Amino acid sequence: METVTHLQDFPVIELRRYTIRDGERERFARYFETFFPEAVQQSGAIVAGHFFERKNSSAFTWIRGFRDMDDRAKANAALYYGAVWKEHRALMNGLMVDSDDVLLLRPLAPERGIPVFPAVDPVRERNGARGVLVAHIFPIGADRVDAFAQQAEPAFAGYRAVGVREAGVLVTLDAPNNFPQLPIRTDGPYLVWLGILKDDETLEGRFRPLADRAVQQLRATGLLRGAPELAVLDPAHRSRLRWWPPEQTPDGRL
Repeated sequence: METVTHLQDFPVIELRRYTIRDGERERFARYFETFFPEAVQQSGAIVAGHFFERKNSSAFTWIRGFRDMDDRAKANAALYYGAVWKEHRALMNGLMVDSDDVLLLRPLAPERGIPVFPAVDPVRERNGARGVLVAHIFPIGADRVDAFAQQAEPAFAGYRAVGVREAGVLVTLDAPNNFPQLPIRTDGPYLVWLGILKDDETLEGRFRPLADRAVQQLRATGLLRGAPELAVLDPAHRSRLRWWPPEQTPDGRL
């Protein structure tokens, strides 16, 4: 991934889960993909991936990364006070019901941040992004993050052992919102485990039984303050975060 070595180290993460008007999610995604990934990148941030949630036909989820909290304020100001957003904000806002479900996160450890993959190649990846993303979201009791992470590590290792590629282990970043025009949730702490799967066979046949068992075991620790959520996410056409590297067909095409 030599072409994106400069697009690493975005340890301030927003997991943004939007509710889109009924029947408008595909249209919202087309506009989002056309106008905003490069605009966000030019502002100094990154759209690490964007997805359709399977269980909710109105849910559009995306992940935005920043170099640090100061850059978060600067990049958001550059984007939302800039020309691209000003031109399209009425359209985009008109398609959204809610955009306030946002977790502000950081990597559990430096090596467990979200990778930034190359942009989808419009020539070689004509069918768009492939694979499945899973987000296992755990609401943790106050001051229990480290203890829970230690208890959960065997489960995460089990996910990796069946062919799920870990794409980040994130925890709540306890920092004031320095761009208050965009609300963030304050009901943490959370731990979010992200994984990339090749296909539904891996999801249903290998991963989900382990995840169900892990939930039972981890709830028994007493470290959670609520039920975990498993979000299954299909990458949108241009999502960077996807099954990587894309596989070639016998004729060498993607």
